Amino acid sequence: MTRAQALTLRLRGWRVAGRDILGPVSLSVAPGETVALVGPSGIGKTSLLRIIAGIETRFDGTLEVEGPVSMVFQEPLLLPWRSLIDNLCLTTNCSPEVADRWLERVGLAGRGKDVPGQLSLGQQRRLALARAFAVKPRVLLLDEPFVSLDADLADDMMSLFEDLRAGSPVATLLVTHARAEAERLANRQLVLSGSPARILG
Repeated sequence: MTRAQALTLRLRGWRVAGRDILGPVSLSVAPGETVALVGPSGIGKTSLLRIIAGIETRFDGTLEVEGPVSMVFQEPLLLPWRSLIDNLCLTTNCSPEVADRWLERVGLAGRGKDVPGQLSLGQQRRLALARAFAVKPRVLLLDEPFVSLDADLADDMMSLFEDLRAGSPVATLLVTHARAEAERLANRQLVLSGSPARILG
């Protein structure tokens, strides 16, 4: 990996049950850069993120990542039986004091003893963002983190992400169907298309 890149993937292919899902894919993301990955549903965008996150390990190619990786899924995937403080401490190894500060940063001050079921979807997504940034990732993977939110709430969440990103040199790969999100948040866009899927631009 060159020093200018936090993430470099050179994928020759990825298949499931004998079916080629992803073809040759080459991408890199530099520290502080946000790259949007767009394309139709089912094309393989989430699969690509799962490969980079290390969730999918059987692929043909090379992956180089500098430092910790964190991922925000389409669903917040919180620990429903644990408090908000525990959701941060248990998954990031931060102290309760640090967790409290993260809750404050994402607009959840004073909610540390609550459980995720007491939060709205938008608040759960705020907690998921806090958890992702609390590990001080070098690479951040976002899988449609603002999906199913109304326009005003999505705008608030994008502003929150911009604020958190501003204090971090993190390299971000954002999967989205919304062109407006990609244009607002990303330095550049890549299009995944075809069968098997490849990056077009």
